[in-house]
Amino acid sequence: MSRSPSLPDRPSLELDPDMPLAEQLAALREHYAEVIRVHEKLEQQLDVAKQRQHSLTKEVDRLERENETLKSSSLYIATAEEMLSDGIVVKQHGNNQEVLTQVSGSLRSKLEAGDRVAINDSFSVQTILDSETDARAQAMEVEESPAVSYDDIGGLSEQIREVREAVEQPLLNAEKFRTIGIEPPSGVLLHGPPGTGKTMLAKAVAKETDATFVKMAGSELVQKFIGEGAKLVRDLFELASEREPCVIFIDEIDAIAAKRTESKTSGDAEVQRTMMQLLSEMDGFEDRGEIRIIAATNRFDMLDRAILRPGRFDRLIEVPEPDDEGRERILEIHTEAMNLAPDVELSALAADTDGFSGAELASLATEAGMFAIRDERTAITMSDFEDALEKVRDDDNAAGKPIAFA
Repeated sequence: MSRSPSLPDRPSLELDPDMPLAEQLAALREHYAEVIRVHEKLEQQLDVAKQRQHSLTKEVDRLERENETLKSSSLYIATAEEMLSDGIVVKQHGNNQEVLTQVSGSLRSKLEAGDRVAINDSFSVQTILDSETDARAQAMEVEESPAVSYDDIGGLSEQIREVREAVEQPLLNAEKFRTIGIEPPSGVLLHGPPGTGKTMLAKAVAKETDATFVKMAGSELVQKFIGEGAKLVRDLFELASEREPCVIFIDEIDAIAAKRTESKTSGDAEVQRTMMQLLSEMDGFEDRGEIRIIAATNRFDMLDRAILRPGRFDRLIEVPEPDDEGRERILEIHTEAMNLAPDVELSALAADTDGFSGAELASLATEAGMFAIRDERTAITMSDFEDALEKVRDDDNAAGKPIAFA
């Protein structure tokens, strides 16, 4: 504990009446100057004391709050499961214990089944809590529009048309579907080899529509604790309903929607519970409203039949490796900003890259630019592309399979 500063001695003055008047006046001036110095020092000490008082007051307030918290009983989070005439059934989070308990009349009139409540040690309902949305679900909402448009996607004109019909048009022209008298497709599944543009299609939808875009990977829904994955799925769809119109994009959906097996491990059982919740949200009793789902997978053969039926994914769109015309268009897109020499023939490159995906063609253009930089040139020649093509093929041979680009 810091010690209080000592007070300065109070100056005193005794004048000799026989002292000449000039000397008395000089003594008074000196005494006055000393009084001023003492006064200033006292003011400084007073400021320090006030600051110390303020600090101690804050500390006392904090200790009083902690004391009140320690004296009060703990509250636990629970869910009101069922409303009965003689009380309500609450289910405590954590241990899933269900108890029939009483609730005051003022709270009962505001309480509905499914609400989150706070209960004490006696399971008595103390207050109604706000609805909970997992912060992980909120983090999956894409705030900024991606910088990818349909013009940036080459060789997939038919796939772009189908995606726009199934996702974009129902959000922009819902009245047209009502006039025709049909329900718009509820979901779109994009499947095909890695690097063919499935994720780019989803990004283009996010850019071209004003709808809220929620992006997640299927692996993010696989959680450690029982019930956490299913809860995250519920929260995602609840978030989507609050943000309508909304597009949900699930990448790598095979992580949670693989064919069901007879495995009895807890991990497999939890993945299947998560998939059951996803199936329920996609095709439940309640109308989803203006919520559209896009999913993507490289392993179409692994998906469970239940998730592929109409009503969940009404359109199964294959995104294949591009043909000659598509490869040339992709090369045009990725070399548009590049300084190409006159000898570069994109049509010849397209013919030489049979079997390349869109992502591999983008990598080819980047590698060609790197060869030009290595030689300290500002223009990229056809020989740079030929060297890059040889390098990419060598990498393929080293890997023993085609490169899988995200």
